[in-house]
Amino acid sequence: MTTINKGPAIFLAQFAGDQAPFNSWESITRWAGELGYRGVQVPSNDTRLFDLALAAESKTYCDELAGVAGENGVAITELSTHLQGQLVAVHPAYDEAFDGFAPASVRGNPAARQQWAVRQMLLAAKASANLGLDASISFSGALAWPFLYPWPQRPPGLIETAFDELAKRWLPILDAYGEAGVDLAFELHPGEDLFDGVTFEMLLERVHHHPNLAIAYDPSHFLLQQLDYLAFIDLYHERIKVMHVKDAEFRPDGRQGVYSGYQPWLERAGRFRSLGDGQIDFKAIFSKFAQYGFKGWAVLEWECCLKHPEQGAAEGVAFIRDHIIRVTDKAFDDFAGSGGDPLRNRRMLGVA
Repeated sequence: MTTINKGPAIFLAQFAGDQAPFNSWESITRWAGELGYRGVQVPSNDTRLFDLALAAESKTYCDELAGVAGENGVAITELSTHLQGQLVAVHPAYDEAFDGFAPASVRGNPAARQQWAVRQMLLAAKASANLGLDASISFSGALAWPFLYPWPQRPPGLIETAFDELAKRWLPILDAYGEAGVDLAFELHPGEDLFDGVTFEMLLERVHHHPNLAIAYDPSHFLLQQLDYLAFIDLYHERIKVMHVKDAEFRPDGRQGVYSGYQPWLERAGRFRSLGDGQIDFKAIFSKFAQYGFKGWAVLEWECCLKHPEQGAAEGVAFIRDHIIRVTDKAFDDFAGSGGDPLRNRRMLGVA
């Protein structure tokens, strides 16, 4: 067993902004370090904090970034390419909605937008390597998501065709990550074609069990699907390389359930909450990760429909720190042990 000693860390995407201390790399890492965080997960698309193209070509730039972060008491945990990964596969129904994730030069041009997204993913592989990171977090994108519910009936082969195409698009990217020595961990998330264990396996099979295809574990999305998020760790722990510590609650009633009736976040049966305010059993989750020797970072992703983000960030430090388990190096009943003796063992079994 291994103590998860990489944490607490914080995902910066929900905090980056135009006002200090959230508008520059130096100030936001100082803010995180002063709160007590030891790591920061970086949204690679946010140019206020990070220049992805420069990081891909310049080890010097990466060393400078890491140096500033280190002076402020934090390390870089992973690069996030959620928004770029989303654009690797977009169903036409979402073209306009997702155009905002891309630069103006490729908006309204799905083919050009996809090519831009692929280039971004390849840059992130090189940048991760230059930063000395061994994992990155992203979204898979989605072609089949509009057909999630099987009504009207899906024609035979529709979902298979979607996942075949998804694999075709991601396999060369996975190969590039493999060459860079970086695992690409998809956050399994509603709105993506990879949103649970079954869908992950569907892509895994099609990319020939690629060694660099990994999972970013976030129990909040599993609770809202009513998936067993503890059994998930038992099943997939060897592929889990990134961990988001995010809380949620699911309170169905006589009017709404999992689908939540198109309501805004505050009125939904399933809602994201700040750490400790929801229903996730983090004691059990951290126990599972300790049991299986998880070597990654415990990263807060703050999303809450009620609490202010700065309060959620401040409270999240102690919450994660208090859940990290220092694993034991001895058995609790060692005091009663009488030492090993092969001959005695045989006598005790009646086979001496």
